[in-house]
Amino acid sequence: TGEQPATLADLYDPLTMPPELLKAHQRLDTAVDKAYEASGGKKHYKSDAERVAFLFELYQKYTSLLPVVPTKAKRKTAAIK
Repeated sequence: TGEQPATLADLYDPLTMPPELLKAHQRLDTAVDKAYEASGGKKHYKSDAERVAFLFELYQKYTSLLPVVPTKAKRKTAAIK
């Protein structure tokens, strides 16, 4: 047909995103928001950036509870003269 396939830039440009993809993202955002409400998340976010900021804060909170595994000190080797 001679038609070029859409690039990722085309697919994720808010002005040219196919309606089906936009709806799929909206459903996914709703599901993620609902899943994280119990962890202090909002029911709705003003922007994707606000949602991502919350998810990173939650990640930091939970990973900071993990024990720190001490690493072995590297031995210094004598330089060959």
